[in-house]
Amino acid sequence: MIKPLHDNVLLEKLPSEKKVGSIVLTSEKKVGNVATVVALGEGKLDDKGNLKPLSVKVGERVIYREYAGTEYEEEGRKFLLLKDEDILAVIE
Repeated sequence: MIKPLHDNVLLEKLPSEKKVGSIVLTSEKKVGNVATVVALGEGKLDDKGNLKPLSVKVGERVIYREYAGTEYEEEGRKFLLLKDEDILAVIE
């Protein structure tokens, strides 16, 4: 598993399509930019050198900025590594 550094957050993207054999079924409902937080960096240093904690916690579902971050795939799971500031909202 990936361990994010600094103010980076690792998200696991929610599946938007299902594969049956060699046929890919897509959902008519667009999931959008929703993912689950799976790992966090240690935080960001402010101007005084103090470590500022990140705004999300592991396990939260979030909405993130479109086209943000770097995609990564491991063992069939899709992840997205992005900056904390690219997370727009927490879904409660």
